[in-house]
Amino acid sequence: MRGFKSLLFAGIAASPFIALPALAQDAGTAGAQEADDNTIIVTARRQDERLQDVPASVNVLTAQALANTGANSAEDFAQLTPGVTIVTGTAEAGDTQINIRGINGARDAESSVALVVDGILKTNTAQLNQPQGTLRQVEILKGPQGALYGRNAAAGAIVIQTLRPGSAFEGGGRVSYANENTFEGTAHISGPLSQDIGFVLSGYYRSTDGFFENTFLADPNTVDNQEVWSLDGRIVADLGPATELDIRGRYSELSGASINFNSSFHLPNFAAVNPAFFEDVNEHPFGYYGNITPSNTQDSFDISAKVEHEFDSGMVLTAWALYSDVSQALVADGTSADFGRFIANVDPAVDGAVASCFSSTAELTGFTVNQPNFIGEIPVPFIFAPANGSTFGAYSPTTCDGTQFQSRSQQDVSGEIRLASSGDGPLDWQVGAYYLTIDRETGVSIGADTGQGVIANLYNPPNSTNPTSLLLADQFDTDVYAAFGSLEYEFSPEFTAGLALRYDIEERSTESLVPDALDPFTGGPINPGQAFGTLSPQNETFQQLQPRINISYQPTPDLNLYATWGVGFKSGGFNNQGASALIDANFNQFIGADVTIEDQYRKEVSSAFELGFKGSLLNDAVTFDLAAYYTKIDDMQFFEFFVGGFGLLRVVSNIDEVEVLGAELNLTAEPVEGWTIYGAFNVTESEIIANSSRTYTVGNKSPYTADWTLNLGTQIDVPISNGADAMLRVDYRLTGPTWFHSVQDQIRPTLFSGLLPISALALPAEVGDADYSVAQRDTFGVFNARAGVDFGSIRAYIFANNLFDENYLNEVIPAIEFGGSFISPGARRLIGVEVGFDF
Repeated sequence: MRGFKSLLFAGIAASPFIALPALAQDAGTAGAQEADDNTIIVTARRQDERLQDVPASVNVLTAQALANTGANSAEDFAQLTPGVTIVTGTAEAGDTQINIRGINGARDAESSVALVVDGILKTNTAQLNQPQGTLRQVEILKGPQGALYGRNAAAGAIVIQTLRPGSAFEGGGRVSYANENTFEGTAHISGPLSQDIGFVLSGYYRSTDGFFENTFLADPNTVDNQEVWSLDGRIVADLGPATELDIRGRYSELSGASINFNSSFHLPNFAAVNPAFFEDVNEHPFGYYGNITPSNTQDSFDISAKVEHEFDSGMVLTAWALYSDVSQALVADGTSADFGRFIANVDPAVDGAVASCFSSTAELTGFTVNQPNFIGEIPVPFIFAPANGSTFGAYSPTTCDGTQFQSRSQQDVSGEIRLASSGDGPLDWQVGAYYLTIDRETGVSIGADTGQGVIANLYNPPNSTNPTSLLLADQFDTDVYAAFGSLEYEFSPEFTAGLALRYDIEERSTESLVPDALDPFTGGPINPGQAFGTLSPQNETFQQLQPRINISYQPTPDLNLYATWGVGFKSGGFNNQGASALIDANFNQFIGADVTIEDQYRKEVSSAFELGFKGSLLNDAVTFDLAAYYTKIDDMQFFEFFVGGFGLLRVVSNIDEVEVLGAELNLTAEPVEGWTIYGAFNVTESEIIANSSRTYTVGNKSPYTADWTLNLGTQIDVPISNGADAMLRVDYRLTGPTWFHSVQDQIRPTLFSGLLPISALALPAEVGDADYSVAQRDTFGVFNARAGVDFGSIRAYIFANNLFDENYLNEVIPAIEFGGSFISPGARRLIGVEVGFDF
């Protein structure tokens, strides 16, 4: 962990001079759910308590902070929180991975961050970045929260509270318009239906043409355009003096583009021919020209009911149940024509698809595409036809890429029952049980492009206009059983200690849904895994005890010294059957790739320690918290993407052991009334200790983990007349260098290494090796600003997100054996106006 101490000490030493960082932080983030004395009240540990008393890192966004920043989704929350980064929407809307302190949620596996809305644990990772109604408070908990919130809380939890109905009718809304034809609006109304029943109804809408354009299609706004709307309802009823019923329902629809990626090559020995063959991902000029209009749809519905009863003794019984149904699909160009999948066939029924590939290539010869790619006269890779062949890159305008259709549907039912103490004595306790059942179907289909569009089915026969060439489709069933309990004892007014335990049993099974069919182009099985044996049903049970211990010492009400230790857990699961043999045959035996993928990936278990202190000075004019943490992660789950002549393969691998060491500092100050300055600094040093999947990556950093983050900001509130206040807020977020793969500053063999010696070029294998030192995302900074006037019931603002139009990357997905990366850009500058109202 070289350089960690010097960077940490430099950050802490500089902190008094950096205007004290931004918004989401422990002690006083712009006003949380506050008691009458401005004390911030949180529910991080499933009970109402002062933020100052919580022995853990909790970052809070209050209703006022949410309004002042315009934050309404996990992407916004992450931007305002130190040590938290997010990748979302690069492939599809439900594709969200949140990284907290070095623990990432691997794509195609379970999330590492729990989402809890009004006390209900959401169970579908596709819901992580969805707006969740009229927000009143957001709490971001860092470190393993499994003992409290169960499965998939290894990195932390996002705890959201929405508006509760009151005794009088009220409502409000806001509308905004910005460049790229971006419109956003929200509205809500709440009030009583009777003396004992109240309701809240909220609506949300957003549409945008996006920042990027397709230069080939007639409609250019098909790269990152999106339209989404949602409706949230809540009914709270008093069933008696001590019993409350809380019913929530939500429905949302999304439509837009998908697969917002370009490809970038990392082949240094080809750079003499064209420097773009060895490209730094941060210098890539994005261009889009696929001939298939990419689309993404997502329909989401959930409904929950929670009953809370307080007994005469003061004990509280809470029970809830949730039903969730999320379906999503995407259509896009196939990944790459460079593997020549559609230039030959064995079934005459698909002659037209092969002819279309050749004719579209001839028609588009010389069409401008991203360097170093070029469209030659024929769709044969240029290493086999140097005079007139092509290097297409990803998502070309020809039909030779084929098409892809992906679908994912999940229905789940979950419930929990919990009994908690009254909280009146020195001992607080709670016990409970949890159950979840998941029914999930996923599919990835690659089809031939005959120029007649995409048939949105996982399988289309050879005589169709979109015949299927590759199909991965599986049914997954999961049952989860858990029991939990916690004790916390106040030994004295200054000293408190607690213990929480949770035991999870997760039963998982899978079954292939792929029909018995052949690929009409290669003649092989339509699922490449079938070449290595029959796809039979699989099942496995994963179990884990998740303890958590905390101690807290408060010598004064304004200072809290604490220590915590906890265990986090994510269940193992199944890759496509035959994946292990497929990778071995295509990469290890062909090019000596030294990569091991298993058909079943293992559970992930993390053990995390944290030491910290938080407090306030000068009658809360200055608030602070400092924490240091160490996490050991066994069998970290990691997403890998493979492409080759077989098509594409998405798998989850395990990195045997990763260590993470870090520290975090938050400061807020109010020098004078109405002026707040704030800031936060996080530094994380990580190291791969063991990795049997790719043994040569030992010593590298944890994927998707930024080396550091820095938040700086200030807010000024000034009364300008009776009933009118002016507000100015600026937030600046710097995100440090980030690797997105376990392979980092290393040279590795690629498919080119295997193909070049047998190609028309007859070059040595090492000429095709790739250098991944250029695949690290650079440090980038995003500056947001908002200014406006609040007249009480009416507000008007101007805002700028990414004011200085920083060009940065949202995600980099290195495909190691392909010889490059698939890269997705971050959001560009958005400037607009917003009007809000209350009644």
